Amino acid sequence: MTESNLDERFTGVLAPDTMLPTQFFAAWRGAAQVSGERRLMVAVLEDALHCYQKYVDSEDPRHRQLFAEAEEWIDADEPTWFFSFQNVCHTLDLNTDYVREGLHKWRDARRAAAASPARATSLSGRRSPAADDEQEPPLRRASGA
Repeated sequence: MTESNLDERFTGVLAPDTMLPTQFFAAWRGAAQVSGERRLMVAVLEDALHCYQKYVDSEDPRHRQLFAEAEEWIDADEPTWFFSFQNVCHTLDLNTDYVREGLHKWRDARRAAAASPARATSLSGRRSPAADDEQEPPLRRASGA
């Protein structure tokens, strides 16, 4: 077998599992055996991630407040509160540190891309296609959706 055939054959098996947030949360919503508390935790996490990603670079004061509250909740280490980020992740079998680190990397990359508009503009004054990729959330870019 040639090397290209091996690559094609094992691409699906060895490729990283990439899942959009909507796919992840849809799987939780569709599960008939999920308790009400777990469904509520999924909804709380989904709302926080939505506010975090949607308002990360917003100029509107209300949107900035929503982002700040979501960021504070995600970064807080509060194991005694039932609906803390730590407890929600633990209940949903998510690695808290991994999720936090991923969100922080996404936020930092997003802000770095926004801070350097010269890199995103070509000599003709139009945005390059690569600049559009930088503004797209990493999960969406990775999935090709």
